[in-house]
Amino acid sequence: MARILVVDDEEHIRRFYSEELADEGHKVWTTATGHELLRIIDSFQPEVVVLDIRLVDYDGLDLLQEVRNKHYDLPVILCTAYDTYKDDERSIAANYYVVKSFDLSALKVAIQKTIEASGSGQQSSLHSPPKAGPPEADF
Repeated sequence: MARILVVDDEEHIRRFYSEELADEGHKVWTTATGHELLRIIDSFQPEVVVLDIRLVDYDGLDLLQEVRNKHYDLPVILCTAYDTYKDDERSIAANYYVVKSFDLSALKVAIQKTIEASGSGQQSSLHSPPKAGPPEADF
């Protein structure tokens, strides 16, 4: 299956996601902090990143932009308890936006679709089809 990196500051969420995704056959790495994320990505080389938006030490949407700047093709799934960020223009850089729930069906579907799209050489996107090259800022 896939190498998945889960970034969430809540230990019980990291543990829950890790156990559930490992049961699906994925290799899961977790971190509570955004500060070391780019280094962890370089060493773990995940195929998918599941990123919380409201981290204690970092704004997840800012972190998403940093990931996109260095690892443009790395699929990122925003997973947050707040659906209000879905309309934030910075969230458009994510492949999927999932509202946290103890039912991980939506997250698992997003991961599966991301893996399938990556395997076929396509990049999935929640908001619009991807453009060739890095995104241009319209704002």
